[in-house]
Amino acid sequence: MKVLFLGDVVGKPGRQAVQRLVPRLVARHGADLVVANAENSASGVGVTPDTADELLAAEVDLLTSGNHVWSKREIGPYLDRPGCRLLRPANYPRGAPGRGHGVARTPDGRRLGVVNLEGRVFMKTLDDPFQAALVEIEALRRDGCVAILVDMHCEATSEKAAMGWFLDGKVSAVIGTHTHVQTADARILPGGTAYLTDAGMCGPWDSVIGVKKELAVERFLTQRPVGFEPARREVWLQGALVEIDDETGRALAIERVQEPLPD
Repeated sequence: MKVLFLGDVVGKPGRQAVQRLVPRLVARHGADLVVANAENSASGVGVTPDTADELLAAEVDLLTSGNHVWSKREIGPYLDRPGCRLLRPANYPRGAPGRGHGVARTPDGRRLGVVNLEGRVFMKTLDDPFQAALVEIEALRRDGCVAILVDMHCEATSEKAAMGWFLDGKVSAVIGTHTHVQTADARILPGGTAYLTDAGMCGPWDSVIGVKKELAVERFLTQRPVGFEPARREVWLQGALVEIDDETGRALAIERVQEPLPD
């Protein structure tokens, strides 16, 4: 099984990159399934039912999210819809809308379990993501999933790396999101788990992590609230392609993906 995982989709430019580039990447690499982090798909912060549905209509099979998933009020009821294909981090307190794990299926019936987690270093004080990971993985195992991918959405590189080692041999891949900057450390850990600290973003490079650079600079200079707006130029799609053994769930290969959106 080949899985194309996409880093944080940022605003309309990111959605356009997914719409135009995913079909050609699926064809080029023979990807069986596509998973994307959608937490910034609506105007650069948050996700709405419309932006989620737009991505799912663009050959994306399952969506993950992170700390910005709650930014748009209308997303709560959407997360609770039967068959919803947008996940929220599993380690939010009991009673939060939605689910922290899901299953994507290939046309020939193969299954990929996906777990969404959020870190705690420099972020909210949530439930323990390490223990939550074990609970979600066990649920997917009971459901018959051999291949499992984890989206570790957090700020600190150390926390992402720790989760990779903690889950080595327990899942097929641990891929980080949230920082919007793709790292160069794609590898397969000794237990057979593919790891990448951050997948990057699907969005504009002529920016500060997707935001118009002059707005980001103004916030740093003035230390006052400044409304953020997605930039528009030099749009790229970033992520990772993971190949997984169907019988064992062990990763066979991982490579970074970087694809520019033509003007």
